[in-house]
Amino acid sequence: MEESMRPSSPPPGEDLPPIDLRLGTGRPARSLRVVGGRDGAAPVRPAMAWERRYRAWVVLTDVLCALVVIGIATVLIGGPGRVDEPHALGTLGAVLVALLASRAWDIRVLAEPTDEFRRLGRALLAAAVVVAFGGLLAGALEVQPWVFYVVPAVALVLFPERYLLRRLLHRARARGECLLPVMAAGHPSTVADLVERTRVASHVGWRVEAVCTPAGSGDHGEVSGVPVIGRLDDLAEHVRRGGYRIVAVTPDQYWTPSRLQRLAWDLESTGAELVVAPVLMEVAGPRLNVSGVLGMPLLRVTAPSFSGGKRHVKEIVDRIGAALLLLLAAPLMVLIATAIRVGDGGPVIYRQRRVGRDGDTFTMYKFRTMVVGADRVRDALRGGNEGAGPLFKMRSDPRVTRVGALLRRYSLDELPQLFNVVSGRMSLVGPRPPLPEETAQYAPEVHRRLLVKPGLTGLWQVSGRSELSWEESVRLDLRYVEDWSLALDVAILWKTVRAVLYGRGAY
Repeated sequence: MEESMRPSSPPPGEDLPPIDLRLGTGRPARSLRVVGGRDGAAPVRPAMAWERRYRAWVVLTDVLCALVVIGIATVLIGGPGRVDEPHALGTLGAVLVALLASRAWDIRVLAEPTDEFRRLGRALLAAAVVVAFGGLLAGALEVQPWVFYVVPAVALVLFPERYLLRRLLHRARARGECLLPVMAAGHPSTVADLVERTRVASHVGWRVEAVCTPAGSGDHGEVSGVPVIGRLDDLAEHVRRGGYRIVAVTPDQYWTPSRLQRLAWDLESTGAELVVAPVLMEVAGPRLNVSGVLGMPLLRVTAPSFSGGKRHVKEIVDRIGAALLLLLAAPLMVLIATAIRVGDGGPVIYRQRRVGRDGDTFTMYKFRTMVVGADRVRDALRGGNEGAGPLFKMRSDPRVTRVGALLRRYSLDELPQLFNVVSGRMSLVGPRPPLPEETAQYAPEVHRRLLVKPGLTGLWQVSGRSELSWEESVRLDLRYVEDWSLALDVAILWKTVRAVLYGRGAY
């Protein structure tokens, strides 16, 4: 997901390739080695050792995977005793050249997961087109299997391979390695927010190592544990001396258009990347567009979309996907129902009123995980409530049955909600479905959660579930409502599988 969601460091025991990324992962030296360009060109900052090493592993594994897939395809397509070398070499060349031309191995691209996979997909699509046109020009109709089977097979291998390498990189970053040194500059409160976000989202790869504020170290010796080394007026000079890779500018009244422009000019000779955080901190993704009007760069913020073609696609995918999942999960659901029935003889399905889109209520279905009549004794347990905000949660709830504890850990109790998705009352992905008494306590802005259908999973599911604070849960749900896209849904569904398998934050 946009990889701007809460980071997910792999849990202990996850099997990942034994690739050593430790070279050059310590705190970078505070001196900048610059490679001068010819004819007065701006100096270029060399890549850090771990970046060069990581890129080498990506290139090596991409080439090896493509070789293996195309080698196997050569044998299968050619048949016994016949090797189709021209098509094999042509396909391999098309794939490698397309990856290179699409800059799918560029260090900056490898640092951005969304851009990385987009460029990878674009490169493989271009490779398929090149192979097809090559076959047409050569009059070779036997090129069809290479276009429709071999190149897609390469894609099916390269995408998981890139994902595994990225998971390895995320694990290293969670240990404080493979991070880029960042200079943050702005108001102390907005800088503090940025620092906390980088610590929580370690997978992004930022480590704020120094701060510049309007008053410098006169008023604040440090911000969130990061030393304040100077004033905003001297920012470019501190960056030049310190060798920071990223300069993150956060909102402050000091930053006028002319000062930002001057800063951009001053940083050109440092090789540092200038990143400016917009005032609308929680708006991102497809709603933000930069365009030039009257010679001015303007940040356009489009209204969130709650209808239209993409929403119809989501509706179709929700219902068809839920129906297929019900068919696949039917044997498991029968086993679960039997276990619940044998456990205490009570009903299998628990029905509860929840609030859906536009405030309409509906009956949500779940496998029963608590003793019969658990709702009647909830008031007696209020003193042990560990839930955030209006939510009622207990880590060791005495009402949960033995079978129910297992179901909750792996979210299996939510499988009957697929019937709610098929009926159109819920979506596969969306905000958490609230209780009526919860919505009665909502602040006005929280009611925006009800502008879309609630989901079987969502950002809250892949970001910690019950371990989230109420404020964080609301922020994630509102972010989903504001920045929804089909790509975000796909990313959440993909992350849900891992969150469910490891049972993080479920109780």
